Amino acid sequence: MSRTTVLPIQRVMADANPAAWRDGIVVEAHEAHLVVAFLDGALTRLRVADADALASVGAPVAHHPVAELLSSGGVRTTARDA
Repeated sequence: MSRTTVLPIQRVMADANPAAWRDGIVVEAHEAHLVVAFLDGALTRLRVADADALASVGAPVAHHPVAELLSSGGVRTTARDA
């Protein structure tokens, strides 16, 4: 599985704004995107490289919308609203 490169600025932004992380559960997994149901009730489609290999339906994930990162199983990758 290829991984999208996480830029250093993304790491800095995520570390500087830890409260921005949003927890959710994957409800759909496709090749190029995931649909995540967040704990606040929001449902969001995220564009993620190799999305179906990164997380499967039911997997817990965390999204940092400011840094455009998704964390799943200890792996961080770029994720943008689709």
